[in-house]
Amino acid sequence: MKILLTLAGIAPEDGGPSRSVPALALALAGLGAQVEIITCEAATGQAAPLVPDVSRVKTHLLPRHARDRIGPVSRNEFSRATERLARVGETVLHDNGLWLPSNHAVAAASRRLSCPRLVSPRGMLTAWSFQFRGWKKRLAWWLYQQRDLQSAQVLHATSAQEAAEFRQLGLKAPIALIPNGVALPSFPGFSIRNPSSLNSKTALFLSRIHPKKGLFDLLQAWAQVRPAGWRLQVVGPSENGHRQELERAAQSLGLDQTVAFGEAVSDQDKWALYRGADLFVLPSHSENFGIVVAEALAAGLPVITTRGTPWEDLVSHQCGWWTEIGSKPLAEALRDATQRPDGERRAMGERGRQLVAAKYGWPGIAAQVLAVYAWMLGHGPKPETVLEKS
Repeated sequence: MKILLTLAGIAPEDGGPSRSVPALALALAGLGAQVEIITCEAATGQAAPLVPDVSRVKTHLLPRHARDRIGPVSRNEFSRATERLARVGETVLHDNGLWLPSNHAVAAASRRLSCPRLVSPRGMLTAWSFQFRGWKKRLAWWLYQQRDLQSAQVLHATSAQEAAEFRQLGLKAPIALIPNGVALPSFPGFSIRNPSSLNSKTALFLSRIHPKKGLFDLLQAWAQVRPAGWRLQVVGPSENGHRQELERAAQSLGLDQTVAFGEAVSDQDKWALYRGADLFVLPSHSENFGIVVAEALAAGLPVITTRGTPWEDLVSHQCGWWTEIGSKPLAEALRDATQRPDGERRAMGERGRQLVAAKYGWPGIAAQVLAVYAWMLGHGPKPETVLEKS
């Protein structure tokens, strides 16, 4: 069996899939699978693509325009690369993301070759995401996207919430309900910090600075609580000038001295940020998984996030707060979190770390995905993770 993982880009600025897809590829390779990635080069001004270990996973980097261009007559470069690689051996196509011509190219190649295809929308079918730039997506849905999803052999959801959204849109394919994985930090020099050893404490946001992340709500909540001895650190790549909007909002709320904004950091450096924090906050309006929540838990941090994310585990495992969307619920959670004794927050973080190790380790996640691929090819029984439409 050969597995072709396809996605538009794996530059850090391309979001969560730029990390989770290469990580899945490496974990699958670790189980003995033959795995290749088809993706595109970074755009001008972006950081280098997060290419996995070349000795274990072959990555084909196409020109950046291949994700966006498809001619009315000739197949684009993404189509040609997919068809060329999928013709060799028994292959499963696993496409990631939606809406771009590159996704449509993979769907068309799958139909032409009668090659089984699994699609991971990666949060791009949530109600919030569907409405963002809505007219373009409604047009794409009518032109090709709905048909492309209906023709997939299997859809992949990372949470029950995302699976329900698939069904609400009328999608009937079987759904593989498998979460993303996360790697526990284990490189030399990493350790969980003892927060009580420092006078100033930090609440960290680390993700794309994008409207769907709910950062206006977070600033308003921070202004309501203004916890003594705490600062809020907002770190990540800004999209379409959103950081500048937030900086102006922070200034108007009088938060200049307690809120700091930082640029995107490397995957290695992000663990230093987690290690230097006392609390993690992701106030998103919509996430299919929220890989940064899992990373923060893996680093031993308690987490505040919203019900726009599928992280009810924070409550059931007593490692964080799962609030309604909005500044008022966030303020209540922030007030509780920042007033807790250091020892309580440390204990919550340790429970979160144990949760990630038990439930979200990449080897176990890859084994579940591999079982779905085998079933798609008729080489195994239907896995328990696969939900058929009732």
